[in-house]
This record gives sequence, C-alpha cells and structure tokens, in this order.
Amino acid sequence: MTESVQRCGYAAIVGRPNVGKSTLLNYLLGQKISITSRKPQTTRHQVMGILTDDSDQVVFVDTPGIHRDQGKAINRYMNRAASSALADVDVVLFVVDRDRWTTEDDLVMQHLEHTTAPVALVINKIDRLEDPGVLLPWAASIQGSRPFDAIFPISALRQSNLANLAGYIRDKMPNAPHFFPEDQITDRSERFLAAELVREKIVRQLGDEIPYTTAVEIEGFKRDGRILRIDALIYVERQGQKKILIGKDGARLRSIGTEARKDMEQAFDSKVMLKLWVKVKSGWSDDERALRSLGFEPRS
Repeated sequence: MTESVQRCGYAAIVGRPNVGKSTLLNYLLGQKISITSRKPQTTRHQVMGILTDDSDQVVFVDTPGIHRDQGKAINRYMNRAASSALADVDVVLFVVDRDRWTTEDDLVMQHLEHTTAPVALVINKIDRLEDPGVLLPWAASIQGSRPFDAIFPISALRQSNLANLAGYIRDKMPNAPHFFPEDQITDRSERFLAAELVREKIVRQLGDEIPYTTAVEIEGFKRDGRILRIDALIYVERQGQKKILIGKDGARLRSIGTEARKDMEQAFDSKVMLKLWVKVKSGWSDDERALRSLGFEPRS
C-alpha cells in the first residue's frame, strides 16, 4: 500500500486595511488566531496560520493592510511586513471589499507586479452588496487591468463560498513534506496571542478615542496548576489616553480585561487570571528602538 503524497506550501493573504483578511484566515482555519475589529490597521504583524488536512498542509500568512501612510515608524513596519509576505509563496490571495476600490487597492496591485506566484482576487463582504448584479461587471473591469488566476466572490463572515476557495488554495500547494507538526496551528507563541487579544478588546471598545496608540507587552505568563496567570502592560502615548483607557473608577480597564480573559480561556483551554496595567510611553509608535522592544521585528 503506497502512502499518499504530501503537499505543503505558503499562501499570502494581502490587501488594504479593513477588507477582512484576518476574518478570512480565522474562518479558513476554523480557529481564531488573528485579531479582528471594524477599525483599519487592527493587524500589525505577520501571523502564520497552519491548516493541516490529511496529506495537505497550507501555511497562511496574514498581513497588515498595505496603506499609503508612511508618517510613523509603525506604519513603515506594517507595510514592510505585508510586502515581505509576497516573497517565495505559492499563491497570493488579494482580498478586496466588494465593489469598493480605493487608491490603496491600487497600491496593493503595484506590490503584486513583482510576485511570480499565481494571484487570486478574493472579493469579500458580498453579503453587504446592495445590488449583487454589479459584482460581475465590476470584477471583469478589475480583471481587465490585471489578469488574475481565479476570482472568488465570498463572505468570510457568513462563510459563503469558502469551500471553493479552500479547494483552490490546496490545489496550488506543491508536493512537499509538511513544514509543521499536524497539531500546530500558528507559528506565534501563546504570549503573543495573549497580547493581541488584549489589544483587540482595546480597539473594539475604544477605537474612536485611541485607535492606534496602544501596544501590549506580556510581562508575566505562568501556569500554576490548572490556572494560567497573565500580567499585561498596556502602553499609550499620552496621559489623557491613559485616563480614557482606565475609565471612571477603572471600569473601562476591567471591561477590557473581562472580555480578553474570556477569549484567552477559550484559546488556551485554561482558567486565566489576568492583570492589566497602563503606562505612558511617549512616542513609542515612531521610535524604531521602542518598536523592536515591543516585538515589531522583521520576519523571514
């Protein structure tokens, strides 16, 4: 009896901010590893999600949204992280938001000119189209400016047409041994995921007040019997932001901690004791050295 041939490769998920890249990754994996919110630029890092299905293994690379703002060091870092994901992958998923094309979509297209991998256009959020009849003509106009290997209208949130997309991705994987163990779902550590879950709740609850000026550092991560004790330090850039984040009598910080703890208990399958602190670190988002200390490092 011959063993089945293994297939394994990389699939990069790219697009401008807020088109649903992280939501798509989470649903393709069947598990949440990349944080989401309605705010652009929620994703700041490359995050790998690993899907193993019998003899096939797909390593997805979720990326920050490619955007024009290069004003701060953190923006330049996110663009570099997204661009580097296009190197040496086996397929690229270019995610766009239904029929809403912007100049930042043009910017993504410019980055795609340099990739030799097949590129699929993934038209997300089709459940929000007011007139579904506009979709095919619009997709044809995009295809006219750059031929795509395939086009997939989907709704990641409603899980519409994801099976067809997943089959396409698997078919693009080359014959190769698996890169990761069968039970591994991400290359990121539990500490990284804990920090991201805290930041997700901040963005969701305070996206209008302090959308991009927070960072989270995990100072303590220790298993104590059946309890996981996590200490997280939240950085902001100004004293006024610290006050907003803590809230009246600490109410906002407690709410963020409660929501983050619930997700952590599900992710880590443990009882979690979470403690949060807030500290002002002026100008951290435009300081290369501060960014490196907070984990904003280039990845190969």
